[in-house]
Amino acid sequence: YAYSVASIFFFHVAVNISVTIGLAPVIGITLPLLSYGGSSLLTFTILLFILVRLDADRQMVLR
Repeated sequence: YAYSVASIFFFHVAVNISVTIGLAPVIGITLPLLSYGGSSLLTFTILLFILVRLDADRQMVLR
Protein backbone atom coordinates (compact mmCIF):
# COMPACT_ATOMS: atom_id res chain seq x y z
CA TYR A 1 0.00 0.00 0.00
CA ALA A 2 2.81 2.40 0.82
CA TYR A 3 4.42 1.87 -2.60
CA SER A 4 1.08 2.58 -4.27
CA VAL A 5 0.55 5.81 -2.32
CA ALA A 6 4.12 6.93 -3.03
CA SER A 7 3.79 6.18 -6.75
CA ILE A 8 0.49 8.09 -6.98
CA PHE A 9 2.11 11.10 -5.26
CA PHE A 10 5.17 10.91 -7.51
CA PHE A 11 3.05 10.64 -10.66
CA HIS A 12 0.91 13.65 -9.71
CA VAL A 13 3.93 15.76 -8.77
CA ALA A 14 5.84 14.79 -11.93
CA VAL A 15 2.91 15.53 -14.24
CA ASN A 16 2.08 18.82 -12.51
CA ILE A 17 5.66 20.07 -12.63
CA SER A 18 6.11 19.02 -16.27
CA VAL A 19 2.89 20.88 -17.18
CA THR A 20 4.08 23.94 -15.27
CA ILE A 21 7.42 24.13 -17.08
CA GLY A 22 5.82 23.35 -20.44
CA LEU A 23 7.01 19.80 -21.12
CA ALA A 24 3.54 18.24 -21.16
CA PRO A 25 0.10 19.39 -22.31
CA VAL A 26 -2.26 20.76 -19.69
CA ILE A 27 -4.40 17.92 -18.33
CA GLY A 28 -5.60 19.32 -15.01
CA ILE A 29 -3.83 17.20 -12.39
CA THR A 30 -3.38 19.17 -9.18
CA LEU A 31 -0.22 19.29 -7.09
CA PRO A 32 -0.86 16.98 -4.10
CA LEU A 33 -1.79 18.78 -0.86
CA LEU A 34 -0.81 22.19 -2.29
CA SER A 35 -3.00 23.11 -5.26
CA TYR A 36 -6.58 24.25 -4.97
CA GLY A 37 -8.91 21.32 -5.49
CA GLY A 38 -11.29 20.01 -2.87
CA SER A 39 -11.72 16.45 -4.12
CA SER A 40 -7.99 16.05 -4.75
CA LEU A 41 -7.13 17.32 -1.27
CA LEU A 42 -9.72 15.02 0.30
CA THR A 43 -8.49 12.00 -1.66
CA PHE A 44 -4.83 12.52 -0.77
CA THR A 45 -5.70 13.16 2.86
CA ILE A 46 -7.66 9.90 3.02
CA LEU A 47 -4.79 8.02 1.34
CA LEU A 48 -2.33 9.37 3.90
CA PHE A 49 -4.70 8.67 6.81
CA ILE A 50 -5.09 5.03 5.75
CA LEU A 51 -1.31 4.71 5.38
CA VAL A 52 -0.69 6.13 8.87
CA ARG A 53 -3.35 3.85 10.40
CA LEU A 54 -1.89 0.76 8.71
CA ASP A 55 1.55 1.67 10.01
CA ALA A 56 0.21 2.23 13.53
CA ASP A 57 -1.57 -1.13 13.45
CA ARG A 58 1.62 -2.80 12.24
CA GLN A 59 3.53 -1.27 15.16
CA MET A 60 0.96 -2.63 17.61
CA VAL A 61 1.26 -6.15 16.16
CA LEU A 62 5.05 -6.06 16.41
CA ARG A 63 4.97 -5.24 20.15
